[in-house]
Amino acid sequence: MEMLLMGLCMALFGTAVAAAAFGAATRSESRDSVEQPTLPLAKAVTPPRFFLDNTATPASTPSRQVPVEVLLQQIENHVRMEQAAAESFLALPTQAQLHSKTNSPFVN
Repeated sequence: MEMLLMGLCMALFGTAVAAAAFGAATRSESRDSVEQPTLPLAKAVTPPRFFLDNTATPASTPSRQVPVEVLLQQIENHVRMEQAAAESFLALPTQAQLHSKTNSPFVN
């Protein structure tokens, strides 16, 4: 019984501490404080974002966007080559075929 009461007291104390910390974190500044004179706001400077910064590439360089269809075709060809290599290995498995390099242009 004493351990149950001790646990209940600890839980109540922890809840009180958490409530006090939450209240302190969400409390706005006191209304009695002297108001600071407001200065005119300057234009906010946003930090440059690496991937979204358009000023990194000059506008004179042509963009090298590849159509999605071309990329899909290259992926399909790569998958077909890998499937053909797997089927040929399953048909006649040898160590030479297992350790041979692939003919895919995507592999370095």
